[in-house]
Amino acid sequence: MESILGNQVMFIIFSAMIVMFSILTVTSRRILRAATFLLFVLLATAGLYFMLNYQFLAAVQITLYAGGIVVLIIFSILLTSHIDHKFDKVPAQKLIMGVIAAGGGIAISLMTLLSYNFTPSNQQPIDVDMKTIGKSLLSYGDNGYVLPFEVISVLLLAAMIAAIVIAKRKKV
Repeated sequence: MESILGNQVMFIIFSAMIVMFSILTVTSRRILRAATFLLFVLLATAGLYFMLNYQFLAAVQITLYAGGIVVLIIFSILLTSHIDHKFDKVPAQKLIMGVIAAGGGIAISLMTLLSYNFTPSNQQPIDVDMKTIGKSLLSYGDNGYVLPFEVISVLLLAAMIAAIVIAKRKKV
């Protein structure tokens, strides 16, 4: 009984952190603060994965997203000397349209969740050990992840170089 209550409390805490820091990420007018709030969202998501006993997915969440992508974003901000950049205030019309779009997304998500009939699966769980996971991460064949990771790394490198070139371009 205590374990269930503890899990529910932790779920509520992580969920509240995700919602709160997500809102702060998109409403912050300072770019470095927005990146820091995004880091907290990703760490709280990893906490949810740990609660679900998805340790591997939680570790990937922390290392790849929280550790890699957010650090890449922060370095890009620092390299382009836009650390104190403050975004302009959003016009009221755009704010209203954003709230309408968010409300529509919430409504569609809730309708989908409430109309779906969730049933337990009859499949037996697959036994996965660290050796199998390691081989999958280093394999380029079927069920291998080397190629997707390499494509994503090249894409992120190109995005970072493009962002730096655009930010360093002098105004004419």
